[in-house]
Amino acid sequence: MSIGEVTTLLRQGVIQVLIIAGPLLMAALVVGLVVAILQATTSIQEQTLTFVPKIVAILGMLAFLGGWMMSSLGEFTVQLFQRIPDMAR
Repeated sequence: MSIGEVTTLLRQGVIQVLIIAGPLLMAALVVGLVVAILQATTSIQEQTLTFVPKIVAILGMLAFLGGWMMSSLGEFTVQLFQRIPDMAR
């Protein structure tokens, strides 16, 4: 296995992680931004107020996209296992 193939595998792995984690991170970012704007406008400076809405948003996204995330990871894992014989040469 050459350095180029290893680099390609690593790149594919990082891209897969970004694709799967992206929606969860974006949901947390949007909820955090909305809560921060609401805190700024109402002068409520409670630090724990942002925690619960972010957790709820992330759990909601996991419930909504969990099947897609698992199938995507499953397909990527199958592709990796199919490439193992080529890696041993």
